[in-house]
Amino acid sequence: MRSAAAEVGGDGPLGAVKMIREFEPGERVAARLEISTGRTLRGGRDAGLDVMGDGTLVPYAGATRRRSLELEADETPFDAVRRALA
Repeated sequence: MRSAAAEVGGDGPLGAVKMIREFEPGERVAARLEISTGRTLRGGRDAGLDVMGDGTLVPYAGATRRRSLELEADETPFDAVRRALA
C-alpha cells in the first residue's frame, strides 16, 4: 500500500476541475487503495486510503459504508489502516 500510494503521489497534484462547481485538488480522489479480508458475509474487514489530488492520504474503514479514520497520537495513515484491519 505504501509503494502504491507513493507511485500515485509521484504523479504530482491533480488540477482543479469545474463541473457544476469547482473541485480543488484536495477534494478530488486520485486513487483509492483498499485491503479486504475477503469475508464479506462473515464479518470481514475492509480498510484503505484515499490518495487525494493534493497528495494527502485519508485513511478509511468499511467498503459499502466507508468512514474516515481519525489518527491517534504519532500514528500514520498506514498505521490507522492496520489498526482498522486488526
